[in-house]
Amino acid sequence: MIIDFHTHIFPSHICRDRQRFLDRDVWFGQLYSDPKAKIAAVEDLIVSMDASGVDRAVTFGFGWTDEGLCREANDYVIDAVSRFPGRLVGFISVNPRRTAEMQAEVERCVARGLVGIGELMPDGQCFSFDEMTVVTPLAEVARHYRLPILTHTSEPVGHLYPGKGERPIHAITRFAEQFPDVVLICAHWGGGLFLYELMPKLVGVLSNVYYDTAASLYVYRDRMFHIATQVARDKILFGTDYPLISHQRFLKRVRTAGLPTLIERGVLGENARRILRLPEGRGNVDAGAEDG
Repeated sequence: MIIDFHTHIFPSHICRDRQRFLDRDVWFGQLYSDPKAKIAAVEDLIVSMDASGVDRAVTFGFGWTDEGLCREANDYVIDAVSRFPGRLVGFISVNPRRTAEMQAEVERCVARGLVGIGELMPDGQCFSFDEMTVVTPLAEVARHYRLPILTHTSEPVGHLYPGKGERPIHAITRFAEQFPDVVLICAHWGGGLFLYELMPKLVGVLSNVYYDTAASLYVYRDRMFHIATQVARDKILFGTDYPLISHQRFLKRVRTAGLPTLIERGVLGENARRILRLPEGRGNVDAGAEDG
């Protein structure tokens, strides 16, 4: 089973008229003000999956600051999951700073079949994972419903680009220390956080932290696949950041990286299957996160 753990979909009216939303959310504006920045609807995602042999995709909208836009994104994902059963796994867009609205929206979306939270945008939504007054209610609701959380992270060095972000990755370790039973997926290789699993004192702390590969073709050489799987073998998750990068292009790069067969199988789907508690093969989704 091949599972893409990181895809974005948008309602058709946002795809058609993105200009109207650029000023409503500063972070969205940074990412999508360039007309060449791709926005996809669910039909586009399914076509790409079919053409590339991707069995399932974790999909979500955007980490809006406006809870009304979060709700709209979630309604679209709920509908998409219902239209393509067995192909899509839906995550919930929320703004952690709006605690009451966040809790109510998670409850509503879980009742309608969504099974995770994310992608959160700490820079765009103006919070940090070591800001306990904000993230404690988030962790509690995730724990209650056994939901994994997926968050944007980025490397603290290198060139600047739209959507990179500057929130410190060490905040993730503080969150992991406080909430060891909450599964946290750090996008974009966790900004390199996985390397610190070489530190004996952090191995246990980061035991429930995972790392997806989203957008890495733009930032890292393909040796990253070997290095990351040597350090955190069972914790690397194939994620494209579709439609930023196509499935065909990303899969080709993973398959030509020369990973051992069992490790490649884990990256492309088996590690994600365990987190999402999916049955082996192509059965129906069993909602919820791994116990850790």
